[in-house]
Amino acid sequence: MKRLLLVAISSALFGCSSNPHKAEEIDTEMERSQEVSGENVGTKDGKMIVQRKQLISEELRKLQYEVYALDDHVYGNRKFGSKGLYGVLKDCRVKLSDKTNGGDGKLRWMEPLERVTDKETEFKIGVDENDQLVAVSEEYLLDRIKRFKEYKAVLMKRQDEFEEKIDICKAEARSMQHDVKAAKTPAAE
Repeated sequence: MKRLLLVAISSALFGCSSNPHKAEEIDTEMERSQEVSGENVGTKDGKMIVQRKQLISEELRKLQYEVYALDDHVYGNRKFGSKGLYGVLKDCRVKLSDKTNGGDGKLRWMEPLERVTDKETEFKIGVDENDQLVAVSEEYLLDRIKRFKEYKAVLMKRQDEFEEKIDICKAEARSMQHDVKAAKTPAAE
């Protein structure tokens, strides 16, 4: 039963092809075709359709760019000196622990930095058809797209989590600053 369910899910995800990694012939010809905002409107087999056709290399490039930009936004980028949301949260928690801000001087726990996109690429090393020493990595296109979509989903979730934690930390900092100011101000008689 589980195997039948797995086959059904695989067929739904990757079409009816017996091998999801084999390129499928796709008929993109339409009749009465007109371009509207980068998409084509026309008829196919007498039915009115809207068709968006994009080179898969462009879609993959766009997806990878979005994921790497999101990764930098969440975790920062040392090369460019950005801290990301992770660094903002860490700075806020350091500020909360500062005794001058009403903290106890002890650093608050911070979850370890866990980049999603860090993956060691496995290379085959050898000699290519041009007699050059090369290192080559290969990955099925659909597997790569799936992997990057999963990265994107995880990073978007972490972005939301860090933004919420930053908001909570900033609210605590404002409250502590208010308490420190109140303690320094002599009571009115």
